[in-house]
Amino acid sequence: MNYRQPRNLSATLAHARLAIAVAMAIVAAALVVDAAQGEDADISLRRSLERTTFDDDEIIDGFFKIAFGAELQVGRTAERIRKFDQSVRVFVVQEGKRDRRADIAAVLADIGSRIQHLDLAVTNDRRGANFVVTLVPSRDLKRTIQSAYGRDRARQIQQSLNPQCLSAIGKDERFRIRRAEIIVPFDVGDFAFYDCAYEELLQGLGVINDDRSVPWTMFNDDVQMGFFDVYDQYLLNILYDPRIRPGMTKEQVNRLLPGILPTVRTWVARSNALRATESRGSSSASFDASRAAVH
Repeated sequence: MNYRQPRNLSATLAHARLAIAVAMAIVAAALVVDAAQGEDADISLRRSLERTTFDDDEIIDGFFKIAFGAELQVGRTAERIRKFDQSVRVFVVQEGKRDRRADIAAVLADIGSRIQHLDLAVTNDRRGANFVVTLVPSRDLKRTIQSAYGRDRARQIQQSLNPQCLSAIGKDERFRIRRAEIIVPFDVGDFAFYDCAYEELLQGLGVINDDRSVPWTMFNDDVQMGFFDVYDQYLLNILYDPRIRPGMTKEQVNRLLPGILPTVRTWVARSNALRATESRGSSSASFDASRAAVH
């Protein structure tokens, strides 16, 4: 993701075109190799082991556990749906020397392409943003949390969560998320960076509880992914189905799920099949171009 004097003029031009074609084919092939080798090995391993089929009860159980409640509840407890009901515009603050804003943009693009009814995009207008990502050196994480939330709240966060990264949402009286913010260290290894980025960005969209009893979700302190897994795509697509409204109770949601689940299943299957086809097609085209140039 880290966003690489002629005797015969006609003969010379032909040689030049051939040299350019070969060079372009070699570059294309190199890009495919880099893409295949560039993903962190731990992420690739988890992709290969990912479970991708779930029955309705498994999806519903996880949704109720993750979309209701909160890992750290501040203020009164209310078992209600929390979600954005408007476009989500993300502003990225980069602190420190290594610029990983392009990596966050790529993660956001991936998330946005996998959630059907969510308008999610990066913005350069901080005042117009309703979601802020702050990228900090890992040594500054505690200081940044304290600066953002104050000494007492920061102490509570550290004692309860001991976070490696952090997300928070601000909602109105109708449980509509009006602002979200996350803090992610940028100078950790790729696996830790992407694991934090995906989990915190998705939690900022409204799935803010963690539950160790759900073994297939990244919203489990014992599970690390580093990518947007299929199970969590089900949860986020249920949450952002237009029929699910902020402030709904479990009972209200439960009545709607029989109609929502088939739609969500179709979308998740189609979006993942499309991405797999595009990936295979891109790799095959580059390989064929390289082979033709060599011959």
